[in-house]
Amino acid sequence: MKVKIQQRSVYHKLAEVEIEIPDNWNSKDGNENYYGDHINDYLFDNEHLYIDKIDEAMSQTSFGIGHGMIDGMEDWKEESEWRYEIEDGRDGGHL
Repeated sequence: MKVKIQQRSVYHKLAEVEIEIPDNWNSKDGNENYYGDHINDYLFDNEHLYIDKIDEAMSQTSFGIGHGMIDGMEDWKEESEWRYEIEDGRDGGHL
């Protein structure tokens, strides 16, 4: 009789970088306390500010065991997930 032994292990990498958004940038609706989807627009339009930095940080980080679901990471079915968080906790979301 043959018995098949299987193991599935999940590994992840997580990298973070910070960028500066100019002080004179504001949300498009004029409400400086709400960025909403407008921050996504800024980040998509200015991808050059972080794309190489995040690639470098990702290449230098180690693998961790587990799914990598930290605060805000919730797309467990996806192979990759991108998020942003504003430093003062006002807003955050998926890219």
